[in-house]
Amino acid sequence: MAEFVNPGTGMEPKFAGFVIADAAEERPVSNWQARLGLGFADDGGTTRLVERTHFGPLRVLKPLYPEGARVCHAIVVHPPGGVVGGDELTLTAKADEGAHAFITTPGAAKWYKANGRISRQNIRFDIAAGAKLEWLPQEAIFFDGAQVQLTQSVFLDKHASYIGCDILCFGRTASGERFDQGQIAHHTSIRRAGKLVWWEQGALSGNGPSMFSPLGLSGKTVCASLIAVGKPLPASLLNAIRHEVGALSNQGNFGISQIQSVLVARHLGDSSEMARHVMLCVWRHVRPELMACAARVPRIWNT
Repeated sequence: MAEFVNPGTGMEPKFAGFVIADAAEERPVSNWQARLGLGFADDGGTTRLVERTHFGPLRVLKPLYPEGARVCHAIVVHPPGGVVGGDELTLTAKADEGAHAFITTPGAAKWYKANGRISRQNIRFDIAAGAKLEWLPQEAIFFDGAQVQLTQSVFLDKHASYIGCDILCFGRTASGERFDQGQIAHHTSIRRAGKLVWWEQGALSGNGPSMFSPLGLSGKTVCASLIAVGKPLPASLLNAIRHEVGALSNQGNFGISQIQSVLVARHLGDSSEMARHVMLCVWRHVRPELMACAARVPRIWNT
């Protein structure tokens, strides 16, 4: 995601970026410029995928209904298998009144070493009154030397609900690689009924101070966040989440808080698998309260 825009300008950025299979780190100079636009609508209690426009290698598989007609699952794939410098991927999705969309990816996103250019990922979600949208991609892996800009903008009606989760892995620690070079810049904004309710931006430089500062990654290599926006959730729910996460062995650092309609859960650690366990724990508690449906892990995540 390229530009960072101040609130109130009316110029909101978008987002994108997904990967499914390993690919060679070298690719011809020509870069992928891919866009995918999705639209969901309620049709008498069934959520339909009524819009599916794309340009370049960013697609969605056919709509799936593992939970029944009420929730439409969309799996976004990026066939090239990796993101290199100069690639720009954009995803937009709209959920009309009464629709419930669940959007995910089939595998980890891989952001390769920069080739002198910046990779960009842009997302924009628009969620109408009474609509629900969940964005739960699998983890993003930043290879050493990656130069990436990530932007995500979410616009909700006052009576809409949203859950979004990101798991970011800096370096391939399983291969002994750390994120010693490169930079990851990110920007997230969420507006509800036109009011800015969440604003976050920052940049992490490989081996830089923010990688080790207690105000940054504190020396950890994996960070994860889940943000939920909708009706305020009871304090007993947050306490139940803290208790369950605390029971996990080697769960890393975890915190959860809620300010009015915004709930935020954070995790810092050194394992993407543990980060997923922690985020799924939060999601399993939050989803029934906020989305009025049980949390069922998509089968695609286990393949």
